[in-house]
Amino acid sequence: MRVAGNDFNRSEFAGAFGDLGTLVPFVVGYITVNRLDPQGVILGFGLLAVATGLYFRTPMSVQPMKAIATASVARPESVTPAAIFVSTVVTGLLWLTLGVSGAVSWLAALTARPVVRGLILGLGLTFILEGVNFMARGPLMAVGGAVLTFALLGRERLPAMLALLSYGALMALAMDSTLRLDLAALAPSFQLPTLHIPAVAWGDFVTGVLVLAIPQAALTLGNAVIATANEHNALFPGRPVTVRMLAFDHGLMNLAAAPLGGVPMCRGAGGMAGHIRFGAHTGGALVILGVLLLAVALFLSGSVSTLFRLFPVPVLGVILFFGGMELASSTHSDGDRAGRVVQVVTAGLALWNPGVAYLAGLLLYHADRRGLIRLGNSN
Repeated sequence: MRVAGNDFNRSEFAGAFGDLGTLVPFVVGYITVNRLDPQGVILGFGLLAVATGLYFRTPMSVQPMKAIATASVARPESVTPAAIFVSTVVTGLLWLTLGVSGAVSWLAALTARPVVRGLILGLGLTFILEGVNFMARGPLMAVGGAVLTFALLGRERLPAMLALLSYGALMALAMDSTLRLDLAALAPSFQLPTLHIPAVAWGDFVTGVLVLAIPQAALTLGNAVIATANEHNALFPGRPVTVRMLAFDHGLMNLAAAPLGGVPMCRGAGGMAGHIRFGAHTGGALVILGVLLLAVALFLSGSVSTLFRLFPVPVLGVILFFGGMELASSTHSDGDRAGRVVQVVTAGLALWNPGVAYLAGLLLYHADRRGLIRLGNSN
């Protein structure tokens, strides 16, 4: 079925789950470690996923901002819900300002193509490595899931993602003797959403800005804005986006999520690759994902931790691994040797920190072009 430029079929349904490898772990961390309200977190992702699919009509991902999420989960003693709220608002204001002023377009024009390609390659490799780390927590389960996925990729009658999720759920039920009872005890009940605007102390403000929002900015610029625009336009030339549009989009997205109890969110070339790898071709996948998340937020918000136990970590690793392969395989090297060096250096540093990789690649490229260093002769 096709509605308003979006498809709604088995392929899109399967592709809807292609970014679970990044969504589930961070959402679980926010809820269990930082004690955020499950409904607010899930509601933000659900609403924005539906809006994303309807507006872009492509598999544009909605992800947690990784640097902020990692810092929040790693420092629960200092990162309070109020600090996370501040980071969401400040992030939204920052990107809204960069989009409205057009400053993000100047930054994008300054960013050379080898830097962007290096970021995309590095992010793909990061997803692969993260996937391998997740898979190592249950090697036998991961091998079974990977073999199943390889066997079914590209088969429309039985999409690989649906088979993989079914396999994961069966493994979870078999290995967790209490899961079946917990699922049977689920009692859906409607819960009206409420606003979440916490009291903010000075310490929360400082933490939200300096520890969370600012360190995330370079990563968002490189991955969620520039790399995503580049990858999206290469895959969907009929629905082009600009970096200014994506900056404005990031601003609105986070300012809308904050009062709902949502967390800092972004786009991502890796998330989009995951959706596509498992069958998504339109925004229908995001609408489907959003509707499912909204149903959980409104009727099962108290049971999120139980539902997420149906997605074992090794299976999430398989999803990350294949999404990373899709992203990494989409890049190619420039013919210019200096460009290849910049791309490889950027990709290598992106395995450690995409924000630092972006800045280092940028400096390296422009230093070579101005003759300050010599990366090699063209050939």
